[in-house]
Amino acid sequence: MLTANQLTQSKSSHQLYFLKAIIIAVSILSISGCSSLGGGSVEKRAQKLSKGIQSAYSVSPNTANRIAPMIVQSADQYQIDPLLIAATIRQESSYRTNVVSSAGAVGLTQVIPRYWQQSCPGDLFEESTNINCGALILAKYNQSAGSWKKALAYYNVGPTGYNTNRKMKKQGKKYAKQVKKHEKILKSAL
Repeated sequence: MLTANQLTQSKSSHQLYFLKAIIIAVSILSISGCSSLGGGSVEKRAQKLSKGIQSAYSVSPNTANRIAPMIVQSADQYQIDPLLIAATIRQESSYRTNVVSSAGAVGLTQVIPRYWQQSCPGDLFEESTNINCGALILAKYNQSAGSWKKALAYYNVGPTGYNTNRKMKKQGKKYAKQVKKHEKILKSAL
């Protein structure tokens, strides 16, 4: 029969083993680039994504080949499906780098510098900086919202607008549906 102390030690050792197993699993998944693009190197997944972007969104090969690796790297960094980032870019800028909206949003992911410059230092017209910032924003919103659909709505109208204004909430939900539609189109093109 086990003493209370032995039982506690045994329980602690099982918890530690379980925690180590989770850490190893998460590490393997992040290293292997587990995503809708399959495993493999960034280069291999970026090539697949580039072909999908060209086919689904009629983006030129030069643009798709240049941007796809940046999407995959940011997706890996923030643990976001690269197709979601690619679909967000399609919705926000149609893959046009130098776009500026009437609200002052800039670049591929249409980041508003006055809100995000501190979190995303650097030139937001630079493609890599902009994509990385857009991914950071999506990841932060997903963490606070608890779902990707709500995170996308936040991305469009902001959490305050979404949570305090019925019209903005409706607009955010419509935006999220559009992005998910673009994501589905891209997925079917892969």
